[in-house]
Amino acid sequence: MCQVEEDYRDGLERVEVPSVSKKCVKCKEASAAVVIRAGDTYCRGCFKEYFIHKFRAMLGKNRIIFPGEKVLLAVSGGPSSCSMLSQVREGLSLNAHKKLRFSPGIIYIDEGGVVGQTVEERRRTVAELQAMFKATGFPFHTVALEQVLDLPSSVVAMAPSPSEQPASNYKEAVGHFLQSTSSSRSTPQDEEQTSLPEVPEAHTHFLQQLIGSAKTLTARQDLLNTLRQHLLVHTARTEGYSKVMLGDNCTRLAVKLLTSITLGRGAQLAQDTGFSDARYGDITLVRPMRDYSAKEIAYYNHMFSVASVFTPSLDTKTTDKASIQRLTESFVTKLQEDFPSTVSTIYRTSEKLQTTCRSSAKAEPSEKCLLCVCALDTAVENASAFQATLTSEQLSQTKYPGAAGTEIPRQNPESSAPSGQCCSSGGAEDCGRAERGGGGCCSSAKEPETTDLKSLLCYSCQLTLKDMSSVEHLPQYILSEAQRRQRRSQMREEISEFLLEDGEGGD
Repeated sequence: MCQVEEDYRDGLERVEVPSVSKKCVKCKEASAAVVIRAGDTYCRGCFKEYFIHKFRAMLGKNRIIFPGEKVLLAVSGGPSSCSMLSQVREGLSLNAHKKLRFSPGIIYIDEGGVVGQTVEERRRTVAELQAMFKATGFPFHTVALEQVLDLPSSVVAMAPSPSEQPASNYKEAVGHFLQSTSSSRSTPQDEEQTSLPEVPEAHTHFLQQLIGSAKTLTARQDLLNTLRQHLLVHTARTEGYSKVMLGDNCTRLAVKLLTSITLGRGAQLAQDTGFSDARYGDITLVRPMRDYSAKEIAYYNHMFSVASVFTPSLDTKTTDKASIQRLTESFVTKLQEDFPSTVSTIYRTSEKLQTTCRSSAKAEPSEKCLLCVCALDTAVENASAFQATLTSEQLSQTKYPGAAGTEIPRQNPESSAPSGQCCSSGGAEDCGRAERGGGGCCSSAKEPETTDLKSLLCYSCQLTLKDMSSVEHLPQYILSEAQRRQRRSQMREEISEFLLEDGEGGD
């Protein structure tokens, strides 16, 4: 039997640490320059070849990006995203062995307003990154996070996905691409923003209030990640890109997997950590760096002078217990020091996980979360952990008679009078709802029903919303989409008795 205070150090065999005097495991000739794992020593040339091959093999194996497609590279300035940019630039060079055949663009989202940076500091960071982007020759877009406040509600609505192309058409697409490129040489695009776009001070203040409305750092980071993803998808749509490349590496995904399980996002693990994520329909998120560890990326950037720019985030200079994300990262990295296979084991396990929930790509718009746009995981049986948690929460929040309630009373459109003009054009004619016994015009349903937002969110986003002091701080495009879904749900209930169930239609 294992004992709590028993010492097992003497019985464990210490692994021999490879020295730099050993030969490369691949060419067997040159001296080792880098040690990736115990027993994996590479010289400088073989390590570069190994690193480049892994990136192109990941893209070639999945065959999601077709020749000629416009791909948006999300670069934050960190080591992983800058290394991804370097690999794309290397793959598009004329002397590349297996040349990449898509049209890349770069986007950088400036989040300096959230962390309290001054305008001068933000401009200095943008100038450093834009100098790096101009050297690649790719078109780039610099977007301030404050622009998320002006997004349309279609960002969180279901967009029609393009028809899926079978793998057999990939070779045909390559042939057509080669013929088109041989006849006409492409010229670099000039569409780029050379400076930080002007952001009103009121927008920055409102964004700070939005992030600050979350009581915990865990909720603030989760909310910031959601807003960032919405802005990425909107920019890709407006600029004509069909794919977005993210710089998530293996270490980051291992931390993200454990964090997602902790935050109740077990049903969304396939979308959050997989190679491709098609939750938005027409825009697909791709993670080509998911096979690289943070150690490999750091070695490659140092050996081959891949520059990166430090940008502070919400958890910069915080303690290990400041948030769930920070605590999970500290746990995984410290465990990785003593057990080098920790990250790879967690990462490989994530590829085998599946969910019984409906796929986000096949779910109806009303069955998707309002924030993360994943399929709702709240439609479960009564005898489930979610229902037990919900019942316990409702019982704990039960108010005794005479106690002062703190919740905002929800306005019932059935009994309230219209607050404005009728929903009919011009307001000259009534919509007819009062004549049917509705008790008022349907414009009364346009009042914000903030207390009913939880029914439109998945379990994890409900926890984020619960940590916010007021949902009125959410951007207008989210509140508008919530009201639209509530009106459609109410309308469906009114005409439910006239709708045919599946299988009841005539032959």
